[in-house]
Amino acid sequence: MRIKSEKDFWSGVMFLVVGLAFAWGATEYNLGTSARPGPGYFPLGLSLIMAALGAVVLFKSLTVETEGGDRFGAIAWRPLSVIVGSVALFGALLPWLGMFIALPILVISSAFASDEVRWVGAIVTAAVLTAFCWVIFIWGLNLTIPLLPAFMR
Repeated sequence: MRIKSEKDFWSGVMFLVVGLAFAWGATEYNLGTSARPGPGYFPLGLSLIMAALGAVVLFKSLTVETEGGDRFGAIAWRPLSVIVGSVALFGALLPWLGMFIALPILVISSAFASDEVRWVGAIVTAAVLTAFCWVIFIWGLNLTIPLLPAFMR
């Protein structure tokens, strides 16, 4: 069988593999019942939906012809490494610096992934996102995420 859309093929493979991997991981948690779902119920359902979506996209890439073959192209290694590194840095800094410092560092360091960075926009985005995360996670959901650096607590 010939791949008729390379982008859709690799996207479908990615969604299918990630969905199945997370579904397998979700089975380690108690699923509960539909009336009283456990901690693994939602992740299992969401990952199975993701895997099904991947299977549909994968099937479409093998059956529906796209104009020009829809080639995949080169992988943008710089933006990929900057984003992954920024998220890893956030995870490492959060316990020590708290959300009010680690989250703006995440947003501003992620801005280096683009060649068209507008620093004012990145700083405004960092401030708005930090306030939004405080409202949702701290005030709304009452999660115990450190807000301030460890030396100020």
